[in-house]
Amino acid sequence: MRRGEIESRPGALADRAVARILAETSADETLYPQVLEAIGDSLGWELGLIWEAPASGDGPLTCAEVWCSPSAGDGAAQFAATSPHTALERSEGLPGQVWTTGEASWIVDFSAHAEFPRAERAAATGMRSAICSPVISGGGTLGVIEFFSSSTREPDGELLAAMASLGSQIGQVVERRRAESRAREAGEHHQAIVDAALDCIITIDEHGRVLEFNPAAERTFGYGESEAVGRDMGELIVPPALRERHREGFARCVREGTGALLGHRIEITGMRRDGREFPVELTITRIEVPGAPRFTGFVRDITERHLAEAELRASRARIVEAGDEARRRIERNLHDGAQQRLVNVSLGLRLARAQVEQSPGEAAELLEDALDELKLATSELRELARGIHPAVLSDGGLEPAIAGLVSGSQTRVRMEEVTAERFPPSVEAAVYFVVAEALTNVARYAEASEAAVAVCREDGRLRVEVRDDGRGGADPDGGSGLRGLADRLAALGGELSVESPPGEGTTVIASIPCA
Repeated sequence: MRRGEIESRPGALADRAVARILAETSADETLYPQVLEAIGDSLGWELGLIWEAPASGDGPLTCAEVWCSPSAGDGAAQFAATSPHTALERSEGLPGQVWTTGEASWIVDFSAHAEFPRAERAAATGMRSAICSPVISGGGTLGVIEFFSSSTREPDGELLAAMASLGSQIGQVVERRRAESRAREAGEHHQAIVDAALDCIITIDEHGRVLEFNPAAERTFGYGESEAVGRDMGELIVPPALRERHREGFARCVREGTGALLGHRIEITGMRRDGREFPVELTITRIEVPGAPRFTGFVRDITERHLAEAELRASRARIVEAGDEARRRIERNLHDGAQQRLVNVSLGLRLARAQVEQSPGEAAELLEDALDELKLATSELRELARGIHPAVLSDGGLEPAIAGLVSGSQTRVRMEEVTAERFPPSVEAAVYFVVAEALTNVARYAEASEAAVAVCREDGRLRVEVRDDGRGGADPDGGSGLRGLADRLAALGGELSVESPPGEGTTVIASIPCA
């Protein structure tokens, strides 16, 4: 047979048509329809289907695409309409058999295959013959391709071989495209993670040039990705004083594959675009890729953490200082007040004892004076104890203790709501002293005509609010009282805020965990 005759045979025509489609079609959604149409038109079949095997290997074949020739009768269209809803297990029907054997197969007349699930339907719609071939790739059988005809067609070995070849071509292209799709999805997934990361992710090559600069890095350092990529990372984000050391360490990482930076989390100094330096936490890993080494740095701005740590240290120092000052104040009050009065009582009692026999009247007067001094000393000791921890708070809780503060305030105060519930002593003490300090400030500085106090439970926390209608403009950092309270609350996991717009009064709000 001459070459021209070979190339004009249906199998060769189908082979060329399919090869062209596989080479030129880039859209996956149009690949199957075009392949079915090219094979069906070249080989004279009226109906074509592509069945896909499950990627896991478990489950039935499912119909992925159906093509029906425009010249086919209504029967072909009716049979085609039912196929997308059909699923076939291994060895079930013609596609199931081909899927199991991995070899092309031909049915001359469906009426001889009553055991096939679709045999009755095929006969009812006028379908007679069918040919089916596996779609094969290096990874195995991806599915099968199947064609029908309403006329009886005898087996053709050459056509079966051509279909097997077409199935192999289609399988290779489908597998390659699936691999490309998986790689593309993996790349998109990776990029989405990088873009969404809160930490800066910076990838560099073996020369220290930036290859990747994610949005977090853009926000942190002030450079756009297009500005950063291609530039030397040391020049970009490392302070001048540290650059030489950085380059030496990086060269050692490239040369030896080891270094103090690799795989360890360290704290160093970074530099923003405007030259401002700030503390960062850095971890560098080497990316295992073919060719020259690449490195990815994970950088976290820890400025806020450093500020929080500094504030924590300052808070602890203030708490220690406040404790020392409280002890000195108690010592002064005892020395200048109750202690002095008790000394006077002691002297008066001695004098009275000396005058009991010689001058009973004078002794009685001395005893009365001693009793008066003792009452004053007792009163001063009671006041001192109340400043340390009021007895009414221990005995009755927040409601009577805050009522005492309200009644003793120099400013008119409304007690809007105060819970009668009992809480741990540390929580009650914190609430009490917040209210006491706030009312003291109202009386001293606010020039207010009225104030209000509320203490209630909200979502497992105690909310304390003291507000006034005074002149406002209070500075919570301006004095030690509120700052000391903020430290006390922080130790309990609580928070203190002050809202004081000028001319609109002041509101002190505390939120404290109930337990």
